[in-house]
Amino acid sequence: MSPKTAIVIGHGMVGHRFVEAMRARDEAGQWRITVLCEEPLPAYDRVGLSSYVGTWDHKELALAGNTYDGDEAVELRLGVRADEIDREAKTVTTNTGEVLAYDTIVLATGSYPFVPPAPGHDLDKCFVYRTLADLDGIRATAEAAGPGATGVVVGGGLLGLEAANALKLMGMEPHVIELAPRLMPIQVDEGGGAVLKKLISDLGVNVHTGVSTAAIKEGPDGLIVELSDGSTIDAALLVWSAGIRPQDKLARAAGLEVGPRGGVITDLSMITSDPAIYAVGEVAAVEGVCYGLVAPGYAQAEVIADRMLGGQAEFPGADLSTKLKLLGVDVASFGDAHAQTEKALEVVLMDAAKGTYAKLVVSDDAKTLLGGIFVGDASLYATLRPLVGGPLPADPAALISPAGAELGADAMPDGAVVCTCNNVTKGAICEVIHDGVTDLAEVKKCSKAGTSCGGCLPLVKKILAQSGVEISKSLCEHFTQSRAELFEIIQVTGIRTFSELIAQHGTGTGCDLCKPTAASIFASLKDSKQSVLDGEQASLQDTNDHFLANLQKNGTYSVVPRMPGGEVTAEQLIVIGQIAKDFDLYVKVTGGQRIDLFGARVEELPLIWKRLIDAGMESGHAYGKSLRTVKSCVGQTWCRYGVQDSVGMAVLLENRYKGLRSPHKLKLAVSGCARECAEARGKDVGVIATERGWGLYVGGNGGQSPKHAELLATDLDDETLIKYIDRYLMFYIRTADRLQRTAPWQETVGLDHIKEVVIDDSLGIAGDLDKAMAVHVDSYTDEWADVVNDPDKLARFVSFVNAPTEHDPTVGFDATGPRKVPVLLGMPEIQPAGWGQ
Repeated sequence: MSPKTAIVIGHGMVGHRFVEAMRARDEAGQWRITVLCEEPLPAYDRVGLSSYVGTWDHKELALAGNTYDGDEAVELRLGVRADEIDREAKTVTTNTGEVLAYDTIVLATGSYPFVPPAPGHDLDKCFVYRTLADLDGIRATAEAAGPGATGVVVGGGLLGLEAANALKLMGMEPHVIELAPRLMPIQVDEGGGAVLKKLISDLGVNVHTGVSTAAIKEGPDGLIVELSDGSTIDAALLVWSAGIRPQDKLARAAGLEVGPRGGVITDLSMITSDPAIYAVGEVAAVEGVCYGLVAPGYAQAEVIADRMLGGQAEFPGADLSTKLKLLGVDVASFGDAHAQTEKALEVVLMDAAKGTYAKLVVSDDAKTLLGGIFVGDASLYATLRPLVGGPLPADPAALISPAGAELGADAMPDGAVVCTCNNVTKGAICEVIHDGVTDLAEVKKCSKAGTSCGGCLPLVKKILAQSGVEISKSLCEHFTQSRAELFEIIQVTGIRTFSELIAQHGTGTGCDLCKPTAASIFASLKDSKQSVLDGEQASLQDTNDHFLANLQKNGTYSVVPRMPGGEVTAEQLIVIGQIAKDFDLYVKVTGGQRIDLFGARVEELPLIWKRLIDAGMESGHAYGKSLRTVKSCVGQTWCRYGVQDSVGMAVLLENRYKGLRSPHKLKLAVSGCARECAEARGKDVGVIATERGWGLYVGGNGGQSPKHAELLATDLDDETLIKYIDRYLMFYIRTADRLQRTAPWQETVGLDHIKEVVIDDSLGIAGDLDKAMAVHVDSYTDEWADVVNDPDKLARFVSFVNAPTEHDPTVGFDATGPRKVPVLLGMPEIQPAGWGQ
């Protein structure tokens, strides 16, 4: 019997999920599938559309297996649109004129952006935010307008704030217009909206709520946006993000039943008014209801696959809970977030100072959890959301209080849904574990939990841990090895490129976990005066390392020159002050005895560095997972209590370890006596003077879990002190996990074992550790100077990749308008190619 033919119209995330579900189930080969994809690219992660900004690489968003290479049962046609469905003849006519016969159609046409009919809504510089092509168009207009130009987003919902974030990443100043009295009105309430508005505004986004767009006109800067309150905004471009509508035009023309507000009507089996046609995803109105989230679409795709193979599955309904990070701000809502249940009670904790809002909705007896909202901190979301409809595991006020009630996965009933994307319950995960699966990757594979957005993985790990399963230490899905194991592989093999590393010891193309980790290891093991921005290395770096400066929340960067031990000359201070004045930078003395210059634009960085270098200064590595500072008191040179030269030792240590890349940032301090003015015991490595030498303390950290450093050895001479610090740091770099500070690493390894390795050489590796540190010291180069002296690297430091090369060399721009920048005069030799206004 020859296979039947299914035509999938639309190749978005849900359409692709349906094809995957069918191919996984159809072992007998009952169906052949033709996929019509109107876009020129196969299915990609539309939820993660904003991540396209910056990389501009569509491959990063591609869904796994989206081309169906090697699958003879699936034919993908890119750039082909279905124009007509003839239900009597059971054919589909495409835009190419081809007529395709079908046995079954799966309509996965999705939705289209709603554009309010305001006058001027269709001007050239008005865009929607839906596809990669849309972002390419926005990008071109933003680049033409130049850095700091104004961009307007109409709509303050999920997609609107995503669009605002994209504009900000493109160097624009975004304005968000929302008709409702608060942002994200569907997800958050009035209190959460107030906190969200403040957090978003503090990030440099101008928020206008309670107003609509009255008209758009052409203006001197591109557009003039008139608002309903009579105010206007001069903008370079406008992005419509005012909601979506089901893309049901094709279905309407074919005579299928549609809902009064759009969408193709289906029953719970996802069958439309024609039994040979299914609808799935945003175009489907299941019993009259359209769902605009990807998780319900995935569940619908599974139902259709089951039905087409003879099953009786029905759409179980949808959990409309959402958790996301918008412009770096956590927002989550779940269950009956707006307390619409009769007699529901609300327990609210709002901390305006910290920028957090938490609300739990409970039954009238305060025993049943109905829903909740989190803004600013959504760490409880993963654990609480599955408990909706069940008994509260603790007092609701205690759950959201700063102390917080201890709540583990064991408090969840087996029926609680852990993974909403794939409708996986805690019981299903436990069943997989009880069947003998003990690896997180295998649990994901067998249960489907965590295979979509990944937001439930922390909870999946909790369930694994509470089931007595040891969690894999794999760095990520691309490497089964831990960071320490990768370090050993790279050290032994001599591999120095990520492409070679993943080809020989990993899978796939890598991610934002393994790439920076590998880059850090390569930098730790460098055996020549290479730069982190050399060759392939540059593409692996985090944003801060990529630009050798700390990205601030308003899109500018901070510059921190190194001041070993806190020492600085009068001449250097004058230069720093003049730079701050010329570039209009905010100046702050840091807690590590350095000066931080805030507000520099990307293209200004090399200009600032050049002047600092000429004054005898260099990079302070404030941007890197590396040595930050070695703090010191004034010691015996000036202080009447000092017993050793703490400044001299701090300078020696900082110059020795500067540029040393590590799993996390490193901070050191040297105190000249037991009075401990440099606060050495709060540092990763602390040195405190004694009458007979130095006391060495290790494993101290600040932050959320402060730890005092512990004594490793005392009364050490200078040479022994440095030898022990060398070995301690190198042992940490070799064996710590990714982003693990010395304190938790030391707790895991044990101080006694560290003493045996560092002092007694119990593992016989002391010589290797000594040699590794010597290589680092010999190969150090200043990363700022590397850029300033390399035209190829300089070319990276522009606001846009195609920034104009013609410019007025005396003028730069800040957020408020043009200003003179005298520093540019007479320095054409370091102006990067592509330097523009």
